[in-house]
Amino acid sequence: MTKLKLGPLADDRPVKLTVELPATVHRDLAAYAAALAAETGAEAIPPEKLVSPMLAKFMASDRGFSRRRDIGKN
Repeated sequence: MTKLKLGPLADDRPVKLTVELPATVHRDLAAYAAALAAETGAEAIPPEKLVSPMLAKFMASDRGFSRRRDIGKN
C-alpha cells in the first residue's frame, strides 16, 4: 500500500473558518480520514480536521508560493 502524504496531525490552536465543499470532496475527506486512521493506528478524525494540514502541505510544496512568501518577509 502507498503511504499517505499526511502523517499524524499536530494539536494546534484553531482559527474558525467556514467553507463550502462539494459533496464529493467531503466524501473523499471522510475516506481519507479513515485511511489515515488505518495507516497510523489512531482513531478516525472528523473530515474537517484534515482541511488545514492538507492546505498547509499543499502550500509548502508550491515552490512559486514559497518564493513569493519569502520575498514578502524581507
